Amino acid sequence: MNSKMDRRKKYTRMVLKESLMKLLQKKQISNITIKEICELADINRSTYYAHYSNQYELLNLIEEEFIEDLVATLSQYNFSKEKEALQMTEKLFEYIAKNSDVCHILLSENSDIHFQKKGMKITQQFIFKNWITDKTLDKETYEYINLFLVSGSIYVIKNWLENGQNKTPKEMADILHNFINKGLSNIR
Repeated sequence: MNSKMDRRKKYTRMVLKESLMKLLQKKQISNITIKEICELADINRSTYYAHYSNQYELLNLIEEEFIEDLVATLSQYNFSKEKEALQMTEKLFEYIAKNSDVCHILLSENSDIHFQKKGMKITQQFIFKNWITDKTLDKETYEYINLFLVSGSIYVIKNWLENGQNKTPKEMADILHNFINKGLSNIR
């Protein structure tokens, strides 16, 4: 009996997630109603409320699952030196390419800014922690430079997805890596 309930629960949650993601392709999260999600999922509202309190909680769960999977994927690699940041950046782009549909929706204007902020933390944690090697920088200056690099990278990823991934993950990693390490003069 318990496994039957678990299967039903998993199915319900999966359908609700898929329904919200479909709706996010067309409209902003603030304009999506529980009624719309339930109609698309063919589930009644009381069932929805048994799982989630509102559409933001469901979106947050989708974001958290994505971030957990991304962190688990990137954690498989032990790139700790500056020269290995290029390889980690390529792994990040490969992951995003593999999950481009979800990424595109979560980074779109229809989602919320929280996912981008979470993405910035992950990018900082895995990619940029060892890129700035100038030890003469004070902590505050380092934070500003890091914020610039991370937020710029998020928008590069967003644009890359919107352009249909017109470059390979390796090409994108090379572009970012060369710009950050050598500046505009070395980009061709």
